[in-house]
Amino acid sequence: MKKKTPNVQRPTPNIEFERWRITEVFDGEYASKSKSVYDLEDRLLEFAANIVELTESLPNTRAGNHIAGQLLRSGTSSLSNHGEVEAAESRRDFIHKLRICLKELRETKRWLRLVGPVKNLGTPANFTVCLNEVEKLIRIFVASIRTAERMHK
Repeated sequence: MKKKTPNVQRPTPNIEFERWRITEVFDGEYASKSKSVYDLEDRLLEFAANIVELTESLPNTRAGNHIAGQLLRSGTSSLSNHGEVEAAESRRDFIHKLRICLKELRETKRWLRLVGPVKNLGTPANFTVCLNEVEKLIRIFVASIRTAERMHK
């Protein structure tokens, strides 16, 4: 059996781009398609579901509805944008779409941080879970972008 090498040690010519996926970029480790160590799409799906539950638990006030709407848009968009990442037409497009996911995750983090200090919003369902997960997802996307940029040069 051939030993897999990390992406940072294995240059990927453009011809191989079609087979390149985010799971191969995460932390610079190569994950084969047959045995994926890590499935980012499933993680983003679970995160989006938690965001939906959180927004549904916010109070039906003007502030609650505004924050819920913003959180719902930014917190679920990384899932759909990840599909765009997988359909990227070039490495440059791939990196650009990763950055869009990162941008949406950072916006979600800011809206979640706003929920904490606003007393009349209470503590919504999944608040701590969402806040912790968005931090982790941001780190994953930052690392993926850095790796993809390193490989692009």
